[in-house]
Amino acid sequence: MIPGDSMSKSNGAAKLLRGSSIIMISNLIFRVGGYIYRVLMARLLGPEGYGLVGLTLPFQGIFQILSAGGLPPAIAKYVSQHYALGEEQMARQVVFTSLKLMMFLGIFFSLVIFFTAPILANDFFHKPLLTYPLQAVALITPFSVIVGAFRGAFQGLYKMEYIVATRAVEQIFMIVFAVVLVSVGFYAAGAVIGTALGFLASAISALIIFRKYLYKYLPKPDPENKFNFRQEIGLMKVLLKFSIPVIITALSEMAIYDVSIFVIGYFMATKFASYYTTADPIARLPLVISLSVATAVLPAASEAFSLKNKELLATYVIQSYRIVILTVFPLCVGIAIFSLPLMSLLFGSEFVFGAGALSILVMGMAFYSLFMTSSSIAQGIGYPRLPMYILLGGTVINIALNVIFVPLFGIEGAAWATTISAFIIMIVILWKTFSLTQIKPPYLSFLKIGVASAIMGLGIIFIPQSIAGLIIAIIIAPIIYMIAFTLLKGFEQRDIRMMRRIGTKIGPLSSISEKLVKFIEKYSI
Repeated sequence: MIPGDSMSKSNGAAKLLRGSSIIMISNLIFRVGGYIYRVLMARLLGPEGYGLVGLTLPFQGIFQILSAGGLPPAIAKYVSQHYALGEEQMARQVVFTSLKLMMFLGIFFSLVIFFTAPILANDFFHKPLLTYPLQAVALITPFSVIVGAFRGAFQGLYKMEYIVATRAVEQIFMIVFAVVLVSVGFYAAGAVIGTALGFLASAISALIIFRKYLYKYLPKPDPENKFNFRQEIGLMKVLLKFSIPVIITALSEMAIYDVSIFVIGYFMATKFASYYTTADPIARLPLVISLSVATAVLPAASEAFSLKNKELLATYVIQSYRIVILTVFPLCVGIAIFSLPLMSLLFGSEFVFGAGALSILVMGMAFYSLFMTSSSIAQGIGYPRLPMYILLGGTVINIALNVIFVPLFGIEGAAWATTISAFIIMIVILWKTFSLTQIKPPYLSFLKIGVASAIMGLGIIFIPQSIAGLIIAIIIAPIIYMIAFTLLKGFEQRDIRMMRRIGTKIGPLSSISEKLVKFIEKYSI
């Protein structure tokens, strides 16, 4: 072994673990802030006003993706790569060339949405009040691309804590400005302008951080090796070549979530868009779990596949699916049963008409959770384009089903369209993943989780659909699920060992935890 090699591996693993943990915190801030924003806007604006905001949200996402050009991941990749090779001048050039390109795209797409907003509002959605909120989206894209560029640079230099800082600034200022502007009478446009001001504050914070803390990591420009126009265009082509699959995948993923909003906005009144928009974030709660698992399994699967260790790969793959199903399925069953009190508790009684759509849509998100896990495994074993192709197919199916179902069944039809599409792409990618890895799926283990989830659902389905009933269900549902899964002999020895390790770290509750583990061990193993 090369001297110091084990030390460098240890440092690399520590850096990766630290970076992953910080990014998870960043994602948590983003999601919590997003939920707070949606709840406050729904309560302040009511169904009609929040419906207008809901119709702008997909446009915000689409134009942010197009304006960024998929470049933040490219910046992270090439800054890190050039810096590791000692090519500091190239690392610097990547940052500033990307920033120029993103600023051009940001301004271009801002003008596109500003001038097409009246056409979209009046001729497509037939909702004149939507014009100003859509035009306000034009304020978001220039600032969001600046933030995206600097975050890519932070990631490339392994300064993940600065990403968290800019996201915290973005969320705080977005919520504060949106609440103030809506309260003083700017209505739905105020909510969107508040988002733009949040990105402005985040862009300023990113610029300050970059100038104060990171500028020193990049060398001063070398006049003798200055990039000419042709070289810079060549670098832009390299960056865009890497970025185009990122854009396609991101837009396809958005389409799975958001195409229903467009179709609802076209066929139905504004308030129905608000009902669906309030159901959607609750339905996506299970994705927080699957995203964490997907993030962890990608490098693990890549390592095992590179080592040609089929047994280790099988362990990673099966346990990833098992963890997702074990946690996500019962959560989805609980949300589906208590969708009405959940909607009432979070958004108010005016939005309970979205409860039916939530009950359907949350099951679609359970399927999509498995798709996300499979996507990471496919990427880890060297098939990064597979999820993109399947997502594109799922997008076409989702659009077609929405156009058919929404006029017939309303927002529940939109939920069914998304759920069916998610089920189809889940089946396809599961089949391809198990085929590529040559791993046999543990059908019996998955079946036991499904049965235990169904038993839990039957145990809570007769509890009154009220906030008090929801609290009771939250208490007893895990108990029913745990007992059912134990009696079905669903737990494995590795589960017992993990629970024992956790139990030793919870202080006064350790004795209770050990009794629970002994009960599970007695009846399940």
